[in-house]
Amino acid sequence: MMENTERFDLYRAMIEDSLCHLIPDSPVPYKKLVDSMRYSLMAGGKRLRPMLVLEFCRVCGGDIKAVIGVACGVELLHTYSLIHDDLPCMDDDDYRRGKPSNHKVFGETTAVLAGDALQAMAFESILGADIPPERRARCAAILASCAGISGICGGQQLDIEWEGRKLSEDELLEIHTRKTAALIRAACLMGVAAAGAEKEREAAAIRYADALGLAFQVRDDVLDVIGSQNTLGKPIGSDKQQRKNTFVDLFGIEGCNKIVYDNTYEAKKAVVGAFSDTAFLIWLADQLADRKN
Repeated sequence: MMENTERFDLYRAMIEDSLCHLIPDSPVPYKKLVDSMRYSLMAGGKRLRPMLVLEFCRVCGGDIKAVIGVACGVELLHTYSLIHDDLPCMDDDDYRRGKPSNHKVFGETTAVLAGDALQAMAFESILGADIPPERRARCAAILASCAGISGICGGQQLDIEWEGRKLSEDELLEIHTRKTAALIRAACLMGVAAAGAEKEREAAAIRYADALGLAFQVRDDVLDVIGSQNTLGKPIGSDKQQRKNTFVDLFGIEGCNKIVYDNTYEAKKAVVGAFSDTAFLIWLADQLADRKN
């Protein structure tokens, strides 16, 4: 059986290789736009979401090579959301993954267009995957739902509207179940759908994704307080500078650590029994709980 670290390296290599071939290298009159798209898409990152697509497909009996286009679709859409999040009219961040944000390099107009183009390319990638048409359509529908008003866009709107006032736990969850967890949920569900697995597997994937997504966001909030700029790739304390509420404000560092580990446990429990091989999903949840960036 493949070791977890070997599987991680395999998935990452597959994803990086596929992503680097998506953006055209040939000379085009809109080269600045292409360069802007590539700049953010190939800037590194965890590649968590496409990995979840591949792993949920695998544990449901699917062919991971056939669904790489679906996995890349999630990462393309995730990259678009990061470019737009960093814009001055949104979260106004100057750095992303240790490099200047897209709009700081290419300007706001090109950054907006790069995000728009990456979002369109996400669905092009999914709909070109080598799986039956009904599975492609299902994957595209899942991603559209999690990216739209009930997902990323709705979460970002609430995040902007509620800046500068004290939020309740329910209000914080209202933001982050959309802004952060929705795309993690989409990735897990798309892996199941791409494999053509039954609805029962989707329910387990949702439970895993929602618990993992909450743990991921709370760890982010903790790292924004105690992390280092070199490790995070962006200035620490940026949430405070933007007058954003965080889970640390409500629960403190120790309370947040408990939330992270409790939800990591719930994520792991969700997949045990639902899938025959859960070693990588369990290992990945533990790795994310203890991450430093």
